[in-house]
This record gives sequence, C-alpha cells and structure tokens, in this order.
Amino acid sequence: MLAPQSAPMLLTRNLLYTGITRAKKLLIIVGSENVVNYMIQNVDSKKRNTGLEFKMRQLGQA
Repeated sequence: MLAPQSAPMLLTRNLLYTGITRAKKLLIIVGSENVVNYMIQNVDSKKRNTGLEFKMRQLGQA
C-alpha cells in the first residue's frame, strides 16, 4: 500500500483500514512512519457524494 505525503483529507484512518483489510496474505506499506501515524490519528471523514443512491433509485424504477 502506498502512503505518500499528500492532502490531509486523503490520509484518513478509514483509507488505511481499507488497505489493511483488503490484503489477503501480505501487506507492505510504502511511506514514512509519520504519514502512517497521521493516518492512524486522523479520524476525520467527509460525507461522500457519489450519486450511488440516486442511481440505485433509478434502477428500481426501470
């Protein structure tokens, strides 16, 4: 998993958790320890506006 120093909104605990849980046999995190520690502490998550709910409702009406 690549953990580069980037925008704080991208360095969230949720993203780190997703990377860890999707690894099947082995996980190698490439990045600085500071970035990974920041991700662990960053519990800030934003509401995602994907439009998925709208698309699902449209499928239900078809």
